[in-house]
Amino acid sequence: MNPEPLFEWRDVVLEFISFVASFLATGAIGFRFFVERGRGAASHSNASDEARVYSDALKRAALLGLAGAIVTAILISQRLPESAQRAHTDLGGLLRTNMMTASQVGLLIVGIIGLVIASRGIRAGWYFALLGFVGSPVRGIFSGNLLRLVNPMHQLFAGLWIGTLLILLAAGIGTLLKSDAVRAKRGTIAADMVNSFSPFALFASAGVAIFGVITAWRHVKVLSNLWSTPYGYALIAKLCVVAIVVGLGAWNWRRQRPRLGSEEGLHSINRSARAELTAAAVVLAVTGILVSIPAPRRPRDCPPGVRRLVQMGLCNRTRRHNQGTFESKNPARKRSIR
Repeated sequence: MNPEPLFEWRDVVLEFISFVASFLATGAIGFRFFVERGRGAASHSNASDEARVYSDALKRAALLGLAGAIVTAILISQRLPESAQRAHTDLGGLLRTNMMTASQVGLLIVGIIGLVIASRGIRAGWYFALLGFVGSPVRGIFSGNLLRLVNPMHQLFAGLWIGTLLILLAAGIGTLLKSDAVRAKRGTIAADMVNSFSPFALFASAGVAIFGVITAWRHVKVLSNLWSTPYGYALIAKLCVVAIVVGLGAWNWRRQRPRLGSEEGLHSINRSARAELTAAAVVLAVTGILVSIPAPRRPRDCPPGVRRLVQMGLCNRTRRHNQGTFESKNPARKRSIR
């Protein structure tokens, strides 16, 4: 009999797509409020060339964020029927009785509407987008359980860091390189963008670290699970790649950023930032595997004979433990071990 796989690759791919989509939407918010910061022009007719570049970059950021938000909406819509089934109700009943789900859907709709408005060049749309995509991760505070904030805040800060970097390259630097009107000022404008992003990136990465440590400890539970379980191995792999991302970010901040101001410096930081994003994509792929693996259990939660299975996250103690029956933690792959 073939052993049961710890995870399905389909789940990993869906998680990766979900992360990227979320980062696009959150990154667009970060670009607007911490990089562009109102430098774009409300109208092209009487705007300077520099203001037009910022305005065009902002519209492109809104479109990229909108694409991510639409993908997020599709993924959520596919999960809602299953959530309703688990709650023994229909979709309407779920939205009426589960305020966390209803608020998630409502805020997502608000965020999408905001990005649609922003993509038309109407700056007020960004405030609706801010409410939708930053309000959703913190809505757990109204449940009275602060632990509900940990995972969403970890993902929010990651999106504000890596997502904003992605939008900076795709919308900011990308628009700048295509504009001949500001060819002589490209280095200066790029320096302004990167210098605005750098302190914000430090803040966001600190948030990632704080909530990441809390999240990891909640799932690992005991330190020995870090080097004795598949979940721990995946977590170590993720941390190694995260270290590469941090190292590349530090290189860009300390070595590449001071060189900005010239065309050569612009192309140099563009290349190194792409390398940072590539490493970040690997982090997201490993994270997709990590969240698809059952989290390990504490060894004392099961009798000694099955502690190894518990550490691998493959069993829970059930009420029939005196009969020697244990079940897989993942309800989609339940089995009995006798």
